[in-house]
Amino acid sequence: MGNAAAEIIDQPAAPSERSDLAGSDVPVETFRTSRPDIVGPDVPDGPFPIKLSGPVQHGFGRGGKDLGCPTANLPDESLPPMINAAKPGVYYGYAQVTPPDGTSSLSDRDTCVLPMVMSFGWNPFYKNERMTAEIHILHDFKSDFYGYHMKSLVLGYIRPELQYTSREALIEDIEFDKKVALKCLTRPGYEKYMSDSFFTIQ
Repeated sequence: MGNAAAEIIDQPAAPSERSDLAGSDVPVETFRTSRPDIVGPDVPDGPFPIKLSGPVQHGFGRGGKDLGCPTANLPDESLPPMINAAKPGVYYGYAQVTPPDGTSSLSDRDTCVLPMVMSFGWNPFYKNERMTAEIHILHDFKSDFYGYHMKSLVLGYIRPELQYTSREALIEDIEFDKKVALKCLTRPGYEKYMSDSFFTIQ
């Protein structure tokens, strides 16, 4: 993790009017200097899996540009399953993008069920005014897919949201989050969800 932990400050509490959305037990202590590269039990435990779906919409445009981590954003109306069951933080699972009308510039591989990592919450570094679910699919897409339908099966929790004092520290943790997600999903209890009936199996 290098020096990232030294560049993180305690997470501020969400404003009172958001407390019902932000969940409970949001950590306020300084983040650890070392992180495990695999988290959670060997099989998903409650409240997981959590199912999300909706059309991919334009977000803030900062994931790919600022952070080197392009994200697919779900609309607000897709978020209640997460809001009602989970606290803000970084999560992992699987996602699938499908064209809205059967025609697509995406390849067959692009529309497979793929591993994902998701930031859910307020993104305090950017001081969001509302909760968002920003999903980074761990795959190299050659074209955008705004307006396509995306399903996501959230299977586990990686870490809380944190307030970073530098973009470099945030990027360093994002890259580690990706590694954690991939390693967690290699466990048989998680791999089996790639063929879950929630997805469109090709």
